[in-house]
Formats: sequence, structure tokens, C-alpha cells
Amino acid sequence: MHIHILGICGTFMGGVALLARAAGHRVTGCDANVYPPMSTQLVTQGIDLVEGYGTDQLALQPDIFVVGNAISRGNPLLEAILDAGLPYVSGPQWLAEHILRGKWVLGIAGTHGKTTTTSLLAWILEYAGLDPGFLIGGVPLDFGVSARLTDASFFVIEADEYDTAFCDKRSKFVHYRPRTLVLNNLEYDHADIFHDLAAIETQFHHLLRTIPATGLVVVNGAEPALQRVLDLGCWAQVERFGPGCTWTTRAAGAGRWEVWQEGMALGREVFPLAGEHNRANALAALLAARHVGVPPSVALQALSVFKGVRRRLELRGTVDGVSLYDDFAHHPTAIAATLGGLRGDTDGGRILAVLEPRSNTMKLGTMKAQLPASLEKADLTFCYAKGLGWDAATALAPLGVRAQVFDDLDVLVAAVADEARNGDRVLVMSNGGFGGIHERLLQAFRTRARHQAE
Repeated sequence: MHIHILGICGTFMGGVALLARAAGHRVTGCDANVYPPMSTQLVTQGIDLVEGYGTDQLALQPDIFVVGNAISRGNPLLEAILDAGLPYVSGPQWLAEHILRGKWVLGIAGTHGKTTTTSLLAWILEYAGLDPGFLIGGVPLDFGVSARLTDASFFVIEADEYDTAFCDKRSKFVHYRPRTLVLNNLEYDHADIFHDLAAIETQFHHLLRTIPATGLVVVNGAEPALQRVLDLGCWAQVERFGPGCTWTTRAAGAGRWEVWQEGMALGREVFPLAGEHNRANALAALLAARHVGVPPSVALQALSVFKGVRRRLELRGTVDGVSLYDDFAHHPTAIAATLGGLRGDTDGGRILAVLEPRSNTMKLGTMKAQLPASLEKADLTFCYAKGLGWDAATALAPLGVRAQVFDDLDVLVAAVADEARNGDRVLVMSNGGFGGIHERLLQAFRTRARHQAE
């Protein structure tokens, strides 16, 4: 089958392309911006890319067009496909019908922690010798790729609640039909497509309706929104984790953690990821892996050597005693959790938070009132506010002199470089490229160190 993918350079659609190619299909695709690293990853797999959405691409005559959810009515290629009556399908539907069918799907859903938890679960199954396929919205360092197809029965997928396509406004995850489902947490997000939290809860219940009676739903017991979803009806077995639940974790000092079941410690191991939220992510992954036969003792061993995920509290470099971290956090709860994880239980140096409120929800200003509290654990905050439809300086005013707002990225970089000193940790948070700020900051630190040495 020849498929042509519209929006191929997005994380999800690029993963679909890689899986389709691995399944033996001919794959081509287009995007408004064809750029590395996704473009490089696709081209090395023999996937031809076209820049833009020109109607001349109809001449490729694929068997079907696969349309990403970033493609809206008015897109010239999409309009030409519709006018000509050519076959098309959404990315999640194509994936479900051609890759996931016949697999034991393990889905990870929730507002926060999906990418990390999906990566943790895929790694546990890999360590246990189960050779899982996977599709993840990031790149686990243990695998080096975001998607993989294998002959094994198990497929681990990040189950996103964002809408499916221009023609299908259900959440993507309703197409996946998992047998094992993790519900990590549930808060209001994606203000561009959901009116309120209740609308998201409805989509989560649509997902819950697809779980077979022999399946398992692993639920964060501390989340009232998830309990409301369960109260709407659940036909599968449920296991809860978190404070007061059957399954809990404890920090055990020296980078170690313990897993407890009904008040009994099952094991203690090193865990390389910082923060209570990451221990919760790991416990959820452990329980999902247990459902497919991986003993907790093996899961704990796997987790002890997990390398992490790119752009999830990833150390990008240390210059002159200043450590620069990159994180995808773009929701106040995620920002607070990331800062808490970096702060840890130690008396480390100052944390300088560098924030780009870039997600659609952030740009709308829906979460602006929550930002000051989410940044409380940062010693200083530098916010890049260009293009926002709301006044970031006013929103961050409760932080006083601890927050600065910039419309010029060069000026922001200079301000951070001027402030940072030996022992500081600079945490960059954005769900985009942020103008290449990571390398720009590292270079600024190098230049300053060189001048100080002269």
C-alpha cells in the first residue's frame, strides 16, 4: 500500500510513518516545515518528503491519504482531496486498523507524564525480553527512536486526548482499544478544543468503554476527576496507586525508592528520575507491566537502569559550573512537578526557570492565574512573552522581583547569562524549539567563562 501523510513531521504522524514503513508500506508525506530531526529520521528510512501542501501532490496517486490533526479545512491539498473524492483517513484510525489490530495494546493516558510513563513501560517490557513495539511522543534514550514495530504481541502507545482529525473530533485514544490502560491524572488542558474539564472526562470515558472485561485499568487513586470517569461506568478490573491505595511508593534515600503493596514492601531499588511525580509514573508502568506477566522485581531492576527521555528534565550541558536542563513542561502542574523534581531533597544551587508559554492553552491565557504558584520553587523566572495574547508581566507580578518578562529572545539570553553563576541550575521549559535557546545559552556561558579567564 502507498500512503501519503499530510503533516508528516509532527511527532505522532512521523511515528505513524515509521511504523507504516516498517510494516512494508510505501510511505511519502508532506508538511509545511520539513526540518530535522524528524525529517532526517524519515528520509533515512526511505520516506520521500514534500515541502508544503501543493495540489500537485495528487499526482502521486497513493492508495490513501493519511491526514494529521494539524491539517484544517482550507488547506489546499486537503481541499483538493475532498473535491476529487479521493480516499483519506486519520492517522489514529490508520494506525488502529493496520498496526494495532491483533496486538495487546498497552495505552498510557493522562494530562501529564504520558511520554515518560510510556517510555518507562516500553523499557520494562524490553528489559523483560518481551520485545514490544511502541509509539511515543518523545525519544526514550534507551531506544533512540520514538516508534518501533516488532513481531511481538505487545504494543505500548502514548494515548493522547487531543482530537483525531478535521473530520473526527473524538480524542485520538478512542481508536487504540487497549487491553491494559494507565490513567495517570486528569486536569483541564487543551483549551482550544475542550470547553471544560467535564468535556475531557467524557472523552476519557469513551476510552474506558473500549477496555474489555479481561483488561486492566491502572488508575491514580488521588485524582478525583478520574474517579468521576470511573463512576460513569467501568467494566474492567481496576488497580489504584497512590497515597491510601493498594499500591504506593516511598522515597528511600540515596536515589532509591520502595514499592509497597497493601502495606508490604516488595522491593527497594535505585531510581534515576527525580521527583514524586516520576515515582508515580514508574509505579503505573510497573503495574501495567505486571498485567502482561512481568514480576515487580524484574520491573524494579529495569527501572533502576532507565536512561530517561529527551526533553524530560534532560541535562543539555554544564558550563563554568552552570547546569542547563531542558523540559517539555507547558502546563502549571507539570511546571511545578518539574521544578519540584529538580529541587529534590538536596540543598542544591539556585534554580533559574526560563519559560516559554507556547502551548495553545497557554497562549489563550487560560492557565495564567496558576503560573505564579507553579513557579514558586524557582529562585528566578525569565519568561519569554512575545506573541502572547495576555500580559505576562501582570500575571507574574505576585512573584515580584523574582520574575522578569521579555519580548526579545536575545535580551532574555543575555539576562540569564548575566545572572547565572557557579552552582546554578537553569531549567528551560517549552513544548517547542524556543528559538534554539539551549545552545544559545550554553554558548553565552562559554563566552562569559572565556572572558573571565582572560
